Amino acid sequence: MRDLIADLTRFDAAGPVARAVVLGTWGSAPRPAGAVLLAAADGRMAGSVSGGCVENAVIEEIAAARKRGTPKRLRYEVSDETAWSVGLACGGTIEVLAEASVPDEVRSAMSDVRGSVVVTSLDGSARWRVLENGTVEGEGLPSELVERAIAALRAERSELLPAHADGRWPMADGAFLEAFPRHPELCVIGAGHVAQELVPLARRMGFRTLVFDSRSAFLTRERFPDADELMLGWPAEELPKRLGPGSFVCVLSHDPKLDEPCVRLALRSPARYIGVIGSKKNQEKRRAALLAEGFSAAEIARLRGPIGLPLGGKQPNEIALAVMAEIVKARSGGG
Repeated sequence: MRDLIADLTRFDAAGPVARAVVLGTWGSAPRPAGAVLLAAADGRMAGSVSGGCVENAVIEEIAAARKRGTPKRLRYEVSDETAWSVGLACGGTIEVLAEASVPDEVRSAMSDVRGSVVVTSLDGSARWRVLENGTVEGEGLPSELVERAIAALRAERSELLPAHADGRWPMADGAFLEAFPRHPELCVIGAGHVAQELVPLARRMGFRTLVFDSRSAFLTRERFPDADELMLGWPAEELPKRLGPGSFVCVLSHDPKLDEPCVRLALRSPARYIGVIGSKKNQEKRRAALLAEGFSAAEIARLRGPIGLPLGGKQPNEIALAVMAEIVKARSGGG
């Protein structure tokens, strides 16, 4: 729902904003769990939960929830014959929660740069917010659900949990884990030609982009107009301040003085992706050196090098495309 924050701000001026959120899908559906449709008081809409007849029915249910002041859980089952008319690629089921307002916990999660998960008890009894460090805002959330929320945040996926007959968590109708991961950050070491092509591409893919270099002539706003931050200084000193579970590190400078310290820092950080430019021969030498320095096989296995999927391109823009493709694959859990 973070992508709707600008719409929510605009809609707030017209009065209370209602919403519907996808709890889960079975079969085929164009929108995943966590997808949101916002409804302004003046009739404007933003976002989507599916399409066609389901979308229209959900809009009516949002209006009804607004009048009641209470949420309603909805389930739509679609046959193969009618699937296309309601926005499903084939027959399936979609569950949606229509709410009279956007919860405060959701608003906080949207505006916070930190990742968090909003846990909603679907019997209407309670709602909590679990931060990425495990801190819980609210009382009485079972520890097992805190762990499940953190796992959902790491996977960057919202999740519908069924009720438990054994009472492991006291929620008669189950719970919904609505994940709000940090915006992924691309940390680029080296402000060269490939970096110039990679930064705008990553920006279009929803990444915040940070470029690190000690060379002021290379690291200029004219060369990187799309970068969110230009980090002038010794990269190995600046990079550790920014590394986290949403970091994707691309080491591109071809200068061992800049590259090698950053590789070692990134390998022992929670970064999601670590790629290094260079030939296969140089990559083999680097891995051997890391092993001799005491890095474990598991740590070394995190290194992607030569960086990028093997698309065969040689030009900077082609290399940038290969790098971005590998990052997308790593982020989505591809093998």
